[in-house]
Amino acid sequence: MKCALVTGGSRGIGRAICLEMATAGYYILVNYRSGQEEAARTLDLIRGQGGDGELLPFDVGDRDQVQRQLTSWLERDPGRDIEVLVNNAGIKEDALLLWMEDTQWSSVIRTNLDSFYYVTRIVLNGMLLKKYGRIINVVSLAGLKGQAGQTNYSAAKAGVIGATKALAAEVGRHGITVNAVAPGFIRTDMTQGLNEKEMKVLIPVRRFGLPEEVAFAVGFLASPRASYITAEVLNINGGLYS
Repeated sequence: MKCALVTGGSRGIGRAICLEMATAGYYILVNYRSGQEEAARTLDLIRGQGGDGELLPFDVGDRDQVQRQLTSWLERDPGRDIEVLVNNAGIKEDALLLWMEDTQWSSVIRTNLDSFYYVTRIVLNGMLLKKYGRIINVVSLAGLKGQAGQTNYSAAKAGVIGATKALAAEVGRHGITVNAVAPGFIRTDMTQGLNEKEMKVLIPVRRFGLPEEVAFAVGFLASPRASYITAEVLNINGGLYS
């Protein structure tokens, strides 16, 4: 059974990615930290379109939880392999650096950057044994361009971009690709407070993106057809920044 693990898969971009990967025939592991109801809704949608999967709750920024839950899942059935890993889970706690609290810095770094290390190192072992794997990291325009009021978030996402390129160099010869997608303004909970009507004039295509558009790009990078693409960051921002 080929499986895809999507962290932060309960809603928004994560949910769209779960549905896209299910369409490609993967058994989906829907990870979430809280919001079991939304995660269950994602699983219902997967099954409604003919796919299957299960919920796998843990806090991606908690090393012990990641180790315990992922290792336990892998040991339960050695016949199941995580062929695709999508590191999507993330949070924002915006503030100007001058007034940023220590907890705002540490929690954003932990959830957005440390999580890449905690989750990927466990999943990577199975990919190396099989000599095949796809790792896709959901980063952000903020990690490329930098955003005022998001020093913590920008630093975390820029860190994942650097890690993406370094890991790609390490594992490419083993049939594993490592890429990232960098969404701009996408219609999700994270952009609900933004005025799309005012901000879309900054975007060449004159609109915010849809979660499904990000998911399509992830699905392509996860496919065998993308086997010669690695260490790349694909911008999905309507031309706002490249």
